[in-house]
Amino acid sequence: MFYIGVDLGGTNIVVGLVDEKGNIIEKVQKPTCRERGIRRISDDIIRLCMSIIEKYNLDDMNLVGIGIGAPGTIDRKKGRIVYSNNIAVRDFDIVSYIRRKLGNLGKRILIEVANDADCAALGEVKAGRAKGYNSAIVITLGTGVGSGIVIDGRLFSGCQPGGGELGHQIIVKDGKPCTCGNKGCFEVYGSALGFTNMAREIAEKYPDSIMNKMVKGNLDKMNAKVPFDAAKQGDEVAVKLLDQYITYLAIGLNNIINAFKPEIILIGGGVSRQKESLIFPLRKKLKNMVFGGKMMTEIQVAALGSEAGIVGAAMLCEN
Repeated sequence: MFYIGVDLGGTNIVVGLVDEKGNIIEKVQKPTCRERGIRRISDDIIRLCMSIIEKYNLDDMNLVGIGIGAPGTIDRKKGRIVYSNNIAVRDFDIVSYIRRKLGNLGKRILIEVANDADCAALGEVKAGRAKGYNSAIVITLGTGVGSGIVIDGRLFSGCQPGGGELGHQIIVKDGKPCTCGNKGCFEVYGSALGFTNMAREIAEKYPDSIMNKMVKGNLDKMNAKVPFDAAKQGDEVAVKLLDQYITYLAIGLNNIINAFKPEIILIGGGVSRQKESLIFPLRKKLKNMVFGGKMMTEIQVAALGSEAGIVGAAMLCEN
């Protein structure tokens, strides 16, 4: 049996054919061009799905369903995108729209939608680094802090749309403003964007830092990799910055561990490319923070990268 997974992003729509083991057989994609509106975007999703369906001669006898991972607040039970800033949509019944456009096939297969971070978590559990674990949480450090929670092998997103947004726990009282309207959110301090902003601020304060030399004085070129590279060269400013950033990450993850006690937490997103340079000190800090004094939750780097969302979206149809 096969599944189709759709990763709907602000930049691209990526559609993949996925087998029962979570292997991606083929991928096709197209720019999202979000300014066109959600109906035209959905029409492109259908066209991409149909190109795979026709190429592999799929029907309701060998295609279980189509799963869609979308950014924003999703009401999975009703099949609606409640709100998404990334694709400029509010309250759209994407499942009914696609089902109707697919005609008879749409009536005979499953069609599901979930938050993209939830899909990434499910993908890692089904075919990635968390395979074989019953409870896993995936934290993605990118422009924001995405999160997906899997408990007993199933997605957990609360009883209302927008649950499981672990990036919006408050970790600094009266801290920096977040795009959500609150202050001091984990997302502000733990995301790759937040880390980059911190690096710009401290590099401007200490112009002799190696970080400044690495970007040739142009702080617009600062990224999340620069402080790690500078720290390896002995830059004390970068070392202190990393310690502060990893402390913020540890506070956020400590709250998550104390609330859920998952078997494993996976870190994804751009910052995770630093691997043990990030994970080793993070584990060390957490070891002395978690409630009960014994760190039982594994902390690892996510394995599937951008493919996690496709695999997880496809596996919505069996979750």
